[in-house]
Amino acid sequence: MSSVDSLMQRVDAEFNAVKKRIEEFQHTKLEEYQDHQKRLDTFSRVCEELSSIWHPRLEALAHRFGDKVQVTPSVTPSSRRATFHFHSPFAGINLSFSATTDSEVRQLVLSYDLEILPILMKFKNSDQLEMPLEQIDQAAVGNWINDRIVDFVRVYLELQQNEQYLGYLKDYTVQDPIAGTRFPKYAAAVNYEWNGTTYYFLSPVTLEAFKKKNGIAD
Repeated sequence: MSSVDSLMQRVDAEFNAVKKRIEEFQHTKLEEYQDHQKRLDTFSRVCEELSSIWHPRLEALAHRFGDKVQVTPSVTPSSRRATFHFHSPFAGINLSFSATTDSEVRQLVLSYDLEILPILMKFKNSDQLEMPLEQIDQAAVGNWINDRIVDFVRVYLELQQNEQYLGYLKDYTVQDPIAGTRFPKYAAAVNYEWNGTTYYFLSPVTLEAFKKKNGIAD
């Protein structure tokens, strides 16, 4: 065998080795993808099973507040979410319950998130419950949702008490012209002078919306 033939055999061996590694890599990634999809299917099945637990509770919460709340549902392959937008003259209140999973799709992650702007008091703004997708405790899920709903109602009622107090101080409150929310002047995130009037805003987001609405260029 000539030295060139020997060289080409070695070169071919390197190409074949790389090809084999690529095939093994592709096979491994395909298996990982298929396993991931199976776990996502398990997550979807778990959510379907738990819908009989969380839907009646969240619907009861929405029914209790009637036209004071707007509910927005959201469904993706890896999450379920219900966001409650409460109408209040003194604060923007957004409450969400969500069911998601971890990056490996092995855990059910239930989340409670409460946002109130401006912040007029201390309150529990988030909480989570985690459990393996293969070991769901439906009673624990129901109890957790019950407790979080009661937590929110307590915060909401305390906020109403603050509203009554702030009613006596209306000379010291201002209104975000975009959000329509009234709040203490000191709680404004930003203010803006325009045409001789000072406007107060809950956040830079509503300030930008105000500028856009009135054709104000920066």
